[in-house]
Amino acid sequence: MQVSSSLNFYTFSNLQSPYKKDESAQESANFSEEINSNYPDKETNSAQKDENSSDLELSEAEQALVRELQMTDTKVKAHEMAHMSAGGGLAGGASYTYERGPDNKMYAVAGEVPISMQKGNTPEETIANARQIQAAAMAPADPSPQDFKVAASAMRMEIEARSEQVRLQEEERKASELESKEKQAEKEDLEKASNLGFDEALEETQNQESEFANKNNLNIEAISAYASLQTNNFSLGFDRIA
Repeated sequence: MQVSSSLNFYTFSNLQSPYKKDESAQESANFSEEINSNYPDKETNSAQKDENSSDLELSEAEQALVRELQMTDTKVKAHEMAHMSAGGGLAGGASYTYERGPDNKMYAVAGEVPISMQKGNTPEETIANARQIQAAAMAPADPSPQDFKVAASAMRMEIEARSEQVRLQEEERKASELESKEKQAEKEDLEKASNLGFDEALEETQNQESEFANKNNLNIEAISAYASLQTNNFSLGFDRIA
């Protein structure tokens, strides 16, 4: 499988042919195909024409070779299909490397599936992508060494995203604490202003009451003085009459 991050590409899996034979007796060809595509009709028809005669002409060793190629073809395609299924939208189509067998048929002996090391818009999305890439890398029953490398890369991406997540959460926590402190300070200021207003109103009321009491005292004194004056006047008149 391939992993792409911007313009960087890495081979994800590359299963080698399980057999060796002389170069003069072996033909190899590389073809890229999507997972559900077939080998071109012209080559297929050509191979089918000689199928019956080829089976009769193959030696026991060549027949054993064909069986190994068939097993390899099945194994390679199952391997890449596992990558694709687990990779979901992050994975592309599979491409294969083919070799021609002694029966003149083409067999897949290696394959790859591209997968994007794509970061999300948030750390949470990046973590989800990294986990999916790890799952895709380890999906086959027999992960290749490169599969393990890709899984390790995805794990590093997840760790970095988690660090970013922690940093953002800490910033949010500090911002929340600051906002809470500001609200508390505002509340205390309002309470002080309210208490100050109450104290001023109480003082004003007390001042008014004191002023009213003072006025009443003055009135009482005036009345007392007047009464005393009237009493003195009455006494003086009484003395004159006598």
